[in-house]
Order: sequence, then C-alpha cells, then structure tokens
Amino acid sequence: MKYITATIMFLILSGNILAANTTQKQFPPRPPWQPSFSISPEQVLERMVYYLDDKVDIAVFENGTVVILPDGLALPEAQKYAYQTLSNIYSAHPDFKPSTMDDGNIVISYNYPAYNVVINSFAEKHFDIIEKKHLDALTTSEVLITPLGKNKSNPFSMKALYGRTFMFMDAQNPKIIKIYRHKTTENQ
Repeated sequence: MKYITATIMFLILSGNILAANTTQKQFPPRPPWQPSFSISPEQVLERMVYYLDDKVDIAVFENGTVVILPDGLALPEAQKYAYQTLSNIYSAHPDFKPSTMDDGNIVISYNYPAYNVVINSFAEKHFDIIEKKHLDALTTSEVLITPLGKNKSNPFSMKALYGRTFMFMDAQNPKIIKIYRHKTTENQ
C-alpha cells in the first residue's frame, strides 16, 4: 500500500479529503469522541482474515484495531511488535487512508501495518449518531478541508472518522485480546 504523508497535512485519497493539523495543543493528539457502539473485535478479525486471504498473523486489540504481524514471531515478540506499532501511530500525526472493500465495508489504514474496519451495514444503522458526532472524531486542532468546504464531510469520510476513533481508544489503553495465526500456523 502506498501512502502520501506530510508533516502537517494528509490526503485521504479515497474520499478526496484534505485535513490540516494546526498547532497541537495536546500530544499525543486524540479526539474527544469515544463511541459507545461498535462491531466486535471478532467481526473485525473475520473481515481482515478475508481481506488478507488468511495469509498473515494478526494482533487484535480490545476496540478492534488490528496489527499485521511479521511471520514467525513468538507470542512475546508478536505482542511487543503490536504494541510498538500502535504506539508509533499514536505518537505521530495519525495519518490515515480509508478504502472501500469489495464487500462495501471501509478499511482504515495508517502509516504502519495497523487497520480498523467499519462494517457499512452497522455504520448505516448508527449513522444519525455518526453524522452528529463525526467532528468530535477529529483530534486537537485538526481541520478537514474537503470539496464541500472546511469541516464539511460526506458519509464516507464521516464513517472513516468514526472508524479511526477506535485506534485512538486502543492506543490510549492498549489491550491485545488475541493473536491470530494464519491458516498455516496454529491460533492462540
């Protein structure tokens, strides 16, 4: 996957959104919104196994963030790698790229091998709340600049911001709940 990054700006290619992060008042940055509704981490894992053709090991965090692990890591090294990956994202500007998958869901990727999944049918059921709260999914001083205008979003970008909140929740209180071993290795 290719990413376009800059120090204070990022471009969400799929949604044609530009976001600028002005002076950080809080570091690491984090959004005020922590949604109380989400799909289960097991559903996230099931989708990621499908998207990645069950060819990689995956660490699953409590709020559904997943980290793709290098092959062959023993459990302690896998956990260390997953925690460090999440920390790397959280400690830098959290650039992200949402992509629509073949099943209509959205996968949010970062500059490190971590992902969040937004199940579109679930998000649609909660879209009234997502629409009302999506600007609270921005980090301190972050501004969305879209073709619609400053901090004007379309449903795709609103869902992507909703999905990204779970990375922040996992980064603030990281708990790995499962290390999934791909089909050629044993699950733990």
